[in-house]
Parts: sequence; structure tokens; C-alpha cells
Amino acid sequence: MCLKMIMYDVYYLQLKSTSGSWEKERTFWLISNLSNPFLCEDMALILHANKGNRNAYKTLIAAEYTGVQVTLVDNFKLGISNKTPEFLKMNPIGKVPVLETPDGPVFESNAIARYVTRLKADNPLCVASLIDCAHIEQWIDFSSMEINVNIKSWVGPRAGLGVYLPLAEEAAISALKRALGALNAHLASNTYLVGQSVSLADIIMICNLYLGFVYAMTKSFTSEFPHVERYFWTMVNQPNFNKILGDIRQADSVLPVQIESPKETAKPKAAEEEEAPKSKPKNPLDLLPPSKMILDEWKRLYSNTKTNFREVAIKGFWDMYDPEGYSLWFCDYKYNDENIVSFVTMNKVSGFLQRMDLARKYAFGKMLVIGSERPFKVKGLWLFRGQEIPQFIINECYDMELYDWKKVDISDESQKERVNQMIEDHEPFEGEALLDAKCFK
Repeated sequence: MCLKMIMYDVYYLQLKSTSGSWEKERTFWLISNLSNPFLCEDMALILHANKGNRNAYKTLIAAEYTGVQVTLVDNFKLGISNKTPEFLKMNPIGKVPVLETPDGPVFESNAIARYVTRLKADNPLCVASLIDCAHIEQWIDFSSMEINVNIKSWVGPRAGLGVYLPLAEEAAISALKRALGALNAHLASNTYLVGQSVSLADIIMICNLYLGFVYAMTKSFTSEFPHVERYFWTMVNQPNFNKILGDIRQADSVLPVQIESPKETAKPKAAEEEEAPKSKPKNPLDLLPPSKMILDEWKRLYSNTKTNFREVAIKGFWDMYDPEGYSLWFCDYKYNDENIVSFVTMNKVSGFLQRMDLARKYAFGKMLVIGSERPFKVKGLWLFRGQEIPQFIINECYDMELYDWKKVDISDESQKERVNQMIEDHEPFEGEALLDAKCFK
């Protein structure tokens, strides 16, 4: 007898014997959402979609959370593979993705993701009650109708997938901003869309936001919705998301309108020479007067000091430190009250450090997660080239706006000692346990 059959019998007996309404609701939901209670766990699920298909991402991420094996079909070519008679038998419209199961095909990306999520009742994406289930469905519908539709109406015509009409684009952007405003308000007091952990609603929401963040929603656009920003980057840096989505870079500019241009005539040689690529302008920090502090030397000293840290590394830091060529900054996370899950908080910090990679040549940082009980506090110390926080970092790394920044006064011995403690991961720090410490070097 296969596992699904046994689970079905157990849940049926539990439903008959359970007296509490909450348990009845949950058990009924589990039974009703087993797409086939007699389906064995070792079945083959094949997803027909091209690589990089964001609608396929919904299913692949859900599969990572549930432990269901889903295989992406080999050598799928959009526009060819989905026009074959075999594919059209699975989905007569020819759209992707399609999931091939032992019981027959399933099309429509949200339905496929639901199917994969519900194959195993005992998995992190399962909800606890009918009201939670309803809220998940609510946010899936919202994500599809208010977020996805408007992002596609904005990006699609610009990519050549439809007629570009400026007034239609303006209407789509206006509707999208209204939807993001509602989402931002909800996320102001919620880490996830429903409950205290990732649900299918989060997976589908992120996959729909993905298109906007990558192709149209620049930093200047998303800065109006800081809680949505924080939510998106927190989610995409979760291991199960990152495994499927990879590293994501937010759009620097809106995708330009793709208009077919006439064939270019051969250019005169002189014109070609005039249009030769110019050298990349230097970073303004490279134009500062030379500093006696060599950042790489400090980073090596920090990394190689294993004992007597105060006497070797800390003393070495202050011997090297150049207050004219560098500045020290404390940062404190503005929304510590939301840090109620330790691993999410630590992932949030990891994501910040990942996005700070552009500053590696000009900065050194320590980030601490503090507290033995939630909510956890996030505090940091940063060494930057120059006397101010470099503007290019502020422009490119959205996390900077999520922290309060204060320049260190090294003439104040208490602030100087705080710097020492943060560099050496002193515990307790400011009277609290040190949950985690991460270094940017």
C-alpha cells in the first residue's frame, strides 16, 4: 500500500475521532486537497517549460519546499516544442508551463503550483486552518489580477509582445502603484503574506514581482514601497528561492520600447573610429588623495588574527586607521520589531551584504544580530572610503534606506570602544546575547 493511501486512512480516522473544531477544519482541508489520495510518492512529474520561465519558477520553488520531485523537460524550445501535437494534447492553447503527471496533464501555472504544494500534506507550505487557506487564495488572486496583469501590461508591449500605447502604459503603472500601495500596507506589519512562514501565496507573489523588479521597477520606483522592497529581497534570498531564481539584479532603467529599426547602411571608417567605445569613467573615490590606510592590509590582518584579537587586530586597526581618508559609521535597522524569526533575520543580513558587493573595494563592515528573544536587533559598523557614505552605494543598494546611519566620533572613547566590540564580536554586546555576526571584507 502506498504512502498516500495510508495517509488518507489516517486522516479519515482522525476526522471521525477529533472533537476540536480547529483540528476538524485542518484535517478536512488536508483530505480535500490531496489531489489523488491513492497516488504514490515515487511518481514522475515532468514540467514542460523553457528555462527561465517565471511561471515555471512557481512550481519549481514550491517543489523545493515540499520535497516533491519535479523535472524540467530537456531541450524545450518555446515556439517549437509547445506547437507539437503531443504538447497540444496536454494544453490545446499551447501555453506553457504544463505539468505531466501519471493522472494526466495540468496546465495554468497557479494550478500546477497548487497541485505540487498539496501532494504532500506534511510540508512547510501546508496551512493550519481554513481561514489561512482562504487568505492564501486571496493573495494568490490579488497577485495574479492586480500585480501580474499590470506588470505584464507595462513590460510586455515594451518587449514587443503587443502594441505599445503610452496611455495604456500610464494606466497600467497607475493601477500597479495602487496595488503595490495595498501590498506595502499589509507588509508593514507582516513578514509573510499569511502566517509566520512562507506559503504558496509568497511564492506566486514573488514570481510575479520578479518580472517588474528585473525589467521595469527601478530603485526610484520601488522606493515608494519600502516594505515591498524589503519583502522581495528577503524572499529571493531564501535558499529555496535563490536555488531557482539565482542572483537577481534590479533594473537600472525601464526596458526601452523595442521598435524594429531599418537596416543600417555601412558607416564610413571615420565615423566608426569616432564612435569607438570610450573608457569607463573612474569611481569618484578613486580620485581622492592617497590614504595611508591600505584597506586590503587591514582585511588580511582581520582574517589572519586567530588569537589575542584585541592586542593584534584591534590595535592594528587603530594603527592603520586614517581619519582623513576613511570614515566609520554605525547603522541600526529601522524595523527591528519585524525580526521575529531568527533565520529570516539572518538571511536578511546576508542579502544586504550580498548587495553591498559593489562596495568591496571601498568598504569593510560588521553586521550583528542581537538578542536571545524575539524581536531580534540588527546593528552594524561600516568603514567607508572618504568622509561620507559613498553616493553610488546609496543609489545602488536599497538596503541603505532601511537603516539609521550615524557617523562615529572617534574622539568619544565610548564610541571607540563600541567599534572595538563590534569588530571583535564581543559578547554580550550592549547587555544582550550575540545571535550571529557577519563580516563584509
